[in-house]
Amino acid sequence: MDAFESTAILLVEDSDADAELIVRALTKGNVVNKLVRVRDGVEALEFVFRTGRYADRLGGNPRLIMLDLQMPRLGGIDVLRRLKGDASSRTIPVVMLTSSAEERDVVESYKLGVNSYLVKPVEFAAFTAVVAQAGLYWAVMNRMPH
Repeated sequence: MDAFESTAILLVEDSDADAELIVRALTKGNVVNKLVRVRDGVEALEFVFRTGRYADRLGGNPRLIMLDLQMPRLGGIDVLRRLKGDASSRTIPVVMLTSSAEERDVVESYKLGVNSYLVKPVEFAAFTAVVAQAGLYWAVMNRMPH
């Protein structure tokens, strides 16, 4: 089986520290299962649409995408716009997990079809609680047929 064949969660996060905290929080909540991390929006789109370095990736779409808003090369809003604008990826649940609480970012994300918008707190315990919320969302979605 290909390593990406049954990806449950695609984590799109440029910060190594934040990615590590997210993985730790998901692990603590017993949610991590087949997580793949990419570092920016370009890599995320290559993964989902099987282009570039992921052109030979087997398997279906991720069951959940956890997407950072501010990333190099291509930001989260642009990634979300592309995902929700394509019939093959439109139904993938996307959780925006970001440090931005700017109203325009929140409004734009929901206009584009984000399923949830969670602001990353600075403190680890609070950060874990926020990621656990996303994990609970994933657990519910994981029970639904795709």
